[in-house]
Amino acid sequence: MNQNGLFDLTGKTAAVIGGGSGIGEAVAIGAAMQGANVVILDANVAAAQAVAARVPGAGAAMLDIRDCGAVNAAFDVIVGDRGRLDIVICTPSINVRKPILQYTSEEFDRVVEVNLKGSFNVLQAAGRVMTAQRGGSIVIFSSIRSQVVEPGQSVYAMTKSGILQLVRGGATEFGPFGVRVNAIGPGVVETPLTAPIRANAEWYNAYANKSVLGRWARADEMVGPTLFLVSDAASYVTGTILFVDGGWTAADGRFTPPGM
Repeated sequence: MNQNGLFDLTGKTAAVIGGGSGIGEAVAIGAAMQGANVVILDANVAAAQAVAARVPGAGAAMLDIRDCGAVNAAFDVIVGDRGRLDIVICTPSINVRKPILQYTSEEFDRVVEVNLKGSFNVLQAAGRVMTAQRGGSIVIFSSIRSQVVEPGQSVYAMTKSGILQLVRGGATEFGPFGVRVNAIGPGVVETPLTAPIRANAEWYNAYANKSVLGRWARADEMVGPTLFLVSDAASYVTGTILFVDGGWTAADGRFTPPGM
């Protein structure tokens, strides 16, 4: 292995799902800066096209990950156009913050359909392509909520734990074909989707103080960990989750005992 090019993605084709905004946008731009040929897929095609316009050689297309046929078709188009699909990064998820006793069946189905079924559709479709070509790397975004939870986050946390198990299962099944599958576990990140929390000073500060770094993450701080997992630097890393949470899951409380 060339140690000088561990993070170099030159010549690799990367599909970034959710690349029209937030974390996905930052990751798509970061992958392109490392030399990848990037295709930005997003349910908001206008947003995907706007990001692609800033990335030389990038493509953009609409994709709803809830639609299994659409996911397969999108990957087939990429392979037809670019010859291979080396990297798939899947960032989208939704959340309905409600206590269990107030959750409706429709809300449950909506969260599960995007977060869990959508992630499964991506894993299955990417696995089909990559096992056939005998190589590739898949990264699906989970969360710290795969490990820890708070009131109103039960269904979201359930899906994020499910994603982690999907990743582990995919790694065991695809590994013999040279395909790696991993997850990223962000903490709290400043994106358009978290704007309502940031607007509430008490809520914002509570989350900031839960991190041992005392702040939220920026979307661009998800780029390095994600690109590590898809690069040759992580060639022996599969079936795991990389937490990018500022120490959120490491710390057990905030009280400092006397004398410390």
